[in-house]
Amino acid sequence: MKLNAEGLKNTKEWSDKGYALPQYDREAMITETKKNPVWLHLGAGNIFRAFQANAAQKMLNEGKAKAGIIVADGFDFEIVNKMYRPHDNYSILVTLKANGTIEKTVIGSIAESCVMDAQDEKEFGRMKEIFRAPSLQMVTFTITEKGYSLVDGKGQTLPAVTADFNEGPAHAASYIGRLTALLYERYLAGQYPLALVSMDNCSHNGEKLYGAVQRYVDAWSCKGFVEKGFAAYALTSHKVSYPWTMIDKITPRPDVSVEAMLKKDEIEGLDPIITSRKTYVAPFVNSEETEYLVIEDDFPNGRPHLEDAGFLFTDRRTVNQVERMKVCTCLNPLHTALAVLGCLLGYTKISEEMKDEDLVHLIKKIGYTEGLPVVTDPKILNPKEFIDTVINVRVPNPFMPDTPQRIATDTSQKLSIRYGETIKAYLASDTLDVKTLVGIPFVFAAWLRYLMGVNDEGKAFELSPDPLISSLETYVSDLKLGSVNAEEIRRELMPLLKNKQIFGVDLEEAGLADEVLKMFMEMLKGKGAVRETLHKYAD
Repeated sequence: MKLNAEGLKNTKEWSDKGYALPQYDREAMITETKKNPVWLHLGAGNIFRAFQANAAQKMLNEGKAKAGIIVADGFDFEIVNKMYRPHDNYSILVTLKANGTIEKTVIGSIAESCVMDAQDEKEFGRMKEIFRAPSLQMVTFTITEKGYSLVDGKGQTLPAVTADFNEGPAHAASYIGRLTALLYERYLAGQYPLALVSMDNCSHNGEKLYGAVQRYVDAWSCKGFVEKGFAAYALTSHKVSYPWTMIDKITPRPDVSVEAMLKKDEIEGLDPIITSRKTYVAPFVNSEETEYLVIEDDFPNGRPHLEDAGFLFTDRRTVNQVERMKVCTCLNPLHTALAVLGCLLGYTKISEEMKDEDLVHLIKKIGYTEGLPVVTDPKILNPKEFIDTVINVRVPNPFMPDTPQRIATDTSQKLSIRYGETIKAYLASDTLDVKTLVGIPFVFAAWLRYLMGVNDEGKAFELSPDPLISSLETYVSDLKLGSVNAEEIRRELMPLLKNKQIFGVDLEEAGLADEVLKMFMEMLKGKGAVRETLHKYAD
């Protein structure tokens, strides 16, 4: 069995082994999509194949759409050249359910895969054709939050961005520069309306995308690289909109146990690749069953009927409320707590942590006790039911091969929104006292302990990638297990605890710094002190 157009001609062989196959004329779909593209997606990673491509397939299966989806990658071209095209743009989605059942789906909704390479005339020429098409209704994105940033970790404009500002759309090299150049092609072709829809897991994602495009439009307009009317087109919502969205679906990297299961079905060519840009990609993706995508309904050229695939459409205010509910209370803070403590306690699977009573008590305290009192109910999703699903179904799923080490990535960039917003709400409340917070200060203390790179058994471990890791390590570099000099520890750590960029607030001004330091010093006592302190404060 081969995962390509020829191999899938034997539908009975695939069906007999439990694979759900596309229920539409794929060749007709490909022809229609290339002729009249409706949906282009930028970012060819795992979340796209597990979520957006599957949503397109659902609509095609039900006859709710004739065109499929076109995917392009502007960061790692090898994903397209070495994984998509050799499999004729097919992939396999393995849905790992909490009850132990598995669904295997052959995804065929991707009509075409493209490389967003401005240096390749043929490849970029095809991208221009797609953007010029009047039929194109939306361009969606999963390029990670970093993809929208025009500056480095020190706040300096990236060299490629500066070059683009000075050289104009004809020579655009950066990701957003190439996007804006393609948007200019659409403007020149007829000023056709379009929705640019970030579906990345970051707050106010539409605003981030708008701000990035605006910088290019302003720079190029100022230097005369684009016509005067381009700014009004690109930055006016009835022409080009930037809807906000909230996405939530856990899609870890392809797992070896899933690969082994598929190989038992005698599928050939399943070996994953690691690209030169360190992307780990395989012909299959594995994912949880739970998924949410809430979208601001602002599409000036119309849109596919994605509500038929389970997407929720609403207004911007509600999207923002759902985003804050998830990121600040109901999921992300719980995940980060498990990530940091999991690394310290030697866990390698998130699901295994949910067998640890202390950790379960901790995340329940953070979610139900400390978080829910400051959540605004968005109505479209119920906050308590959301947490219930996270704690009882999603995180304990033993078939989801997610790791605390993966989730601990970039923690310094996450603490301010995942916990700082709750602290701010307590400080602003007339009825809530910030001094009653226990779980959140404990996570901060655990993170400081994590930065030492020594687990609860006293063994060194590798910290997960973080853009600030080198500077953060200096705060704890002189500390060792058994350190007891409270005055010295306070002197070393207080500048970090006062950093609003990290924690969202000055923890000393908020009245939480001393509590964090006390908990941290308790974790420093020696081997087993993390567990002992966790048990004390999680109870």
